[in-house]
Amino acid sequence: MASYESFAQVYDTFMDNIPYDEWCAYLHSLLTQYGVADGLVLELGCGTGEMTERLAALGYDMIGVDNSPEMLEIAQEKKDASGHDILYLLQDMREFELYGTVRAVVSVCDSINYVTEMKDLIRVFSLVNNYLDPGGVFIFDLNTVGKYRELGESVIAENRDDESFIWENWYDEETRINEYDLTLFLRQENGLYEKYEETHYQRAYELSEIGDALACAGLKLEAVFDAFTQDAPRPDSERVYFVARERSTSRIKSILQS
Repeated sequence: MASYESFAQVYDTFMDNIPYDEWCAYLHSLLTQYGVADGLVLELGCGTGEMTERLAALGYDMIGVDNSPEMLEIAQEKKDASGHDILYLLQDMREFELYGTVRAVVSVCDSINYVTEMKDLIRVFSLVNNYLDPGGVFIFDLNTVGKYRELGESVIAENRDDESFIWENWYDEETRINEYDLTLFLRQENGLYEKYEETHYQRAYELSEIGDALACAGLKLEAVFDAFTQDAPRPDSERVYFVARERSTSRIKSILQS
């Protein structure tokens, strides 16, 4: 899985077009709709803490897990500024550990797409099931196969005063792996630009594959929505939300011990 390094420095800058407030309102509506209005909530792939901070402001007791120390360093700075009581853990979501159970687990901004192997996906879902309260809720989003097909082989670039990036994208129809190479140019204190490069991989999953993985992990699929609606996914949906519920831990012991 990718660990944001140099990109963490400018992640929030280049993501300033994301309507986090609207996304949080939608996520909050799903949490309350499925019975989680307060309590302990875990965010997997929390990044720089943009969603974690917003959920904390709504009264949830937040835990954030991410495998990038650079991203968590920025998240910690936001926590220090806001005063919110958030616990951040530097962990890979495929191996995360908690001290106890939580009422809900959430994962947004296509973090789950970074899990590129089905066995790893089932393990993540199994760990989620293991750490959910009885009847607890798991809500996560995914970029769809259609979105990755639309991206295909493309180049996206953006130039700003102190930083610029080039995003070169490739999608493999057979493996359904989406690869993107990030080239960053960041202005240093001496006025010169330094070049950084990162490569990231995501996988596109069919909705049925996700349903099978949830079932294998012992979770009950409650609903699938076209993002930011209460509607079923459409053929042209670019992002979907899944809602699943804790049902049993007995089926996952062998998976967790493997």
